[in-house]
This record gives sequence, structure tokens and C-alpha cells, in this order.
Amino acid sequence: MDEERALYIVRAGEAGAIERVLRDYSDKHRATFKFESTDEDKRKKLCEGIFKVLLKDIPTTCQVSCLEVLRILSRDKKVLVPVTTKENMQILLRLAKLNESDDSLEKVSEFPVIVESLKCLCNIVFNSQMAQQLSLELNLAAKLCNLLRKCKDRKFINDIKCFDLRLLFVLSLLHTDIRSQLRYELQGLPLLTQILESAFSIKWTDEYESAIDHNGPPLSPQETDCAIEALKALFNVTVDSWKVHKESESHQFRVMAAVLRHCLLIVGPTEDKTEELHSNAVNLLSNVPVSCLDVLICPLTHEETAQEATTLDELPSDKTAEKETVLKSNTMVYNGMNMEAIHVLLNFMEKRIDKGSSYREGLTPVLSLLTECSRAHRNIRKFLKDQVLPPLRDVTNRPEVGSTVRNKLVRLMTHVDLGVKQIAAEFLFVLCKERVDSLLKYTGYGNAAGLLAARGLLAGGRGDNWYSEDEDTDTEEYKNAKPNINLITGHLEEPMPNPIDEMTEEQKEYEAMKLVNMLDKLSRPCH
Repeated sequence: MDEERALYIVRAGEAGAIERVLRDYSDKHRATFKFESTDEDKRKKLCEGIFKVLLKDIPTTCQVSCLEVLRILSRDKKVLVPVTTKENMQILLRLAKLNESDDSLEKVSEFPVIVESLKCLCNIVFNSQMAQQLSLELNLAAKLCNLLRKCKDRKFINDIKCFDLRLLFVLSLLHTDIRSQLRYELQGLPLLTQILESAFSIKWTDEYESAIDHNGPPLSPQETDCAIEALKALFNVTVDSWKVHKESESHQFRVMAAVLRHCLLIVGPTEDKTEELHSNAVNLLSNVPVSCLDVLICPLTHEETAQEATTLDELPSDKTAEKETVLKSNTMVYNGMNMEAIHVLLNFMEKRIDKGSSYREGLTPVLSLLTECSRAHRNIRKFLKDQVLPPLRDVTNRPEVGSTVRNKLVRLMTHVDLGVKQIAAEFLFVLCKERVDSLLKYTGYGNAAGLLAARGLLAGGRGDNWYSEDEDTDTEEYKNAKPNINLITGHLEEPMPNPIDEMTEEQKEYEAMKLVNMLDKLSRPCH
């Protein structure tokens, strides 16, 4: 009934009547995602009628109402088959200011039309294979990048940027060829990185260092959404970027990694939005060549160095050696390097473990990232070793029992998901410099058996990678307990009582004769 009335007005009514009836339809079906198959033909005809109206010279408010209804109807894949034509796609491109002839975005009154047109294109491209092919033919990716360049430094059009980026993500997700075009022909890596810089309002203090205001306000919801869409689009652009051969590419990846470091150190409007933001940053960091991840840590400034020295001077002399890691003014410091970003990644990993579900999607990316960082960068590995595997003191409990990060990771070493347990074990193995004896000290042989069997290291030894030769130092508590530690379980066990001590002489003689008879039977030849 709604479609019939709307279709009648769209075909015969004037702009004001069309706007009113379509606004009513939009308000009623705003949350509709499943449609009745009986009204399918009516919805198709309504779509066709709306495209014809959009060709006319109608007020902006009427255009917005038309596009809102078109966006709702485009959720139905079956409706899109007859209306997804090159002509109709070009109508949406024109309204979205995606034609090269549109030089500027000066008319604020047109912004709602641009946003709604981009929303329609997102739905249509995602739900229609024909639209995906037409997107390639119309060179939609280049048009989207052109629109981004027009609005990359203008904060008051975040909605336009957000849906432009979302459409770019959808295109690069569905067509691998577009990823290569974005990366090389359209210079998508520096363009999208600049969009992130703008969203975060980054102020550079050095080539790869940005100023962080820990007391500053959180990102606005619009800035956060824009940043998340940019991160997702960048992920697709850089998905095959493990090896970097050109110096210019290395510089671009280092700049991007520095922007991602900044991203990890700021917060969104809510805790959930912050986690989503950081999650997408972690995914993107996994695409960065490991040689470029050194920018996640940076040397302390002169002021921070002075603060650290003051903090250490205030400690008792017998504690100074144990305080290589200093927390001062929200800054994690290790060996003269700022480790804030690594500490955020470690906390993010622990939160994902505590969730207890979706480990493969939610936990393995950050574990893989920390593993590769630790393998390639000595300071990161040593910092994480101090945080995750501090010197052992209490060995009365099994390694998997407790609430420390080490306990949680050891429990994952026997997880039912093969991928999860492999990456958890690999991370701990790398922190131990791939030394079997060091790993067993922290995990016990039983928990580590799977990794060692896969590596062919059940008999001991070390992995293939080279690490510095600095030695681990055991605590006095561990040295004293070491002779009584069960190597299988990895914890201290009380000596078992000797059963012979409580036997009488007659019992001892009886057990001895029983043993002799058993040995005699074993030594006789079989008949």
C-alpha cells in the first residue's frame, strides 16, 4: 500500500507532494531491512520513478527525500537488478559531486545530497554485481580519491569524507584490481594517511614523532567514524605490503606507522569506539613491513629524560636496578625509549584474552603483531619480556594458574583452536629468544610440547632466529626452588615420601622376592 501511494505521487505529483510522500515512506521504513516479496515489482517501479525525478530540476530537500527512499530500497538485492544501469549510476555520481567537472564543495546546502548519494552508492555497489562492474567502467575509485582531495582538510564535511571512505573500502574489498590502482596509480597510501592526520589533528614534532596531549579531549564521534573508515580502506590498500623495496615506500610506511602510534595513544568518545579504533589500527599495523615498525617507539625528549632520572634518583639504591621500566606522567619508559604504544598494544591484547571469545578474529592479529615486533626489534622484545615474563619468584602454582598476562597466555597454549594456541606459544617463545630451556622455565614442558614438536625441538635447543646474547638472571627464590620444580607441570612440588621408609623388614623382603620373580619371568625365553 505504501509503495502504491508513493509510486502514484512520484509519477504524477509535483515536487512538494513527492517530497512529503517520500519523507513519510522513509520515516516508516527507516529500520526496514527485510521486504515482502509480494511488493517486489512495486519497489522496482518506485526506484525507476525516483531516478526519473532526480533528473529533473527539483529543490535540494526533495532530492534528499528521493535519495533516502532509494537508500532504503537498495537494501533489497532483487530490486536493484533492473535499476542498476550506467545512466542511473551516473545520476548518483553527479549528485555526489564525483564528476571531474565539479571543482569545489562550496554550497553547504548541497552537503546532505552528497552524503545521501554516497550512502546509496555504498548499498548499490555492495549488493549489485552489475554496479561493481559499472564502478570499474566509470573509474569510481579515481573519482572518490578526487573528492577526498577536495575535502581532506575541511573538518565540517566529515560525513562526506566518512561515506566516501566507506565506498572506497567496499570497492577495494570486492575488487582486488582496485587495490593496486589505489596503491600506485592514485597514490592512495599518502592520501589516506593524510586523511588520518587530519582526523587526529596531528602536530609533528619530528619526522616520525607527533605531539601527544594526554589531557586533551577525546575524538568526536564524527572524527572517530571517519578515522575508522580510513583505517579500513588503508588495510585493503596495503594488504600485500610485507616487502618494501623502494626508499620512498619505506618513508610512507613509517609515516603511516607514526600516525598509527598516535592513534593508539588517543581515545574515542566511548570505550567501545576506542576499542574499535584501536582494533582497526592493530589490523593495519599488521600490514606494515616489520622493518618500519621501529617508529612505534621513540627516544625520550630531554624533558622526559630528566623526569626519568629524577624518578630513579628518588628510589632506594637497592631497587634502582629493578626499575628499568618507569611510569612517569603516563609515559612507559624502557632503556631510554618511550614505550607507550607497545604498552597500549599489550593492554589491548589482555582485554581481548579476557573477553574469552572470538580469539581467532579478535586476538590473533595483535598477538601476531607483537610477535613480529619482538622478533625484529630488541628494545620492544625486552620491554615485553619484562611485562609478560618478569623474573620468577613464586613457583608454587602451575604456570597456567593465575591472573597475570603470563598465566593467560600459557592457558592459550593448550586452546582448542590450533591457530590461537600456535601464535600464543610463538609469542612466548620469541620473548624467550627461542630458547627451549627458557620457555620451559615459564610454561612447563606439558604446555610447550605442541610448539616444540612442531619445531622439532622436543629434545631441547633453540630456534632458527638470532638474538642478542644477554643472559637471563634468575631470582634467588627460583634458584632455591629449582631442584624441586616438576619440569612437566612447571611448578614446585613437595618431595614424594619414600614408601620403603614405612615398611617392616618382612615387607621389604617380600617385595624384593616379588621383584626377583618378575625379573626371572622376563628373562625366560618364550615357547
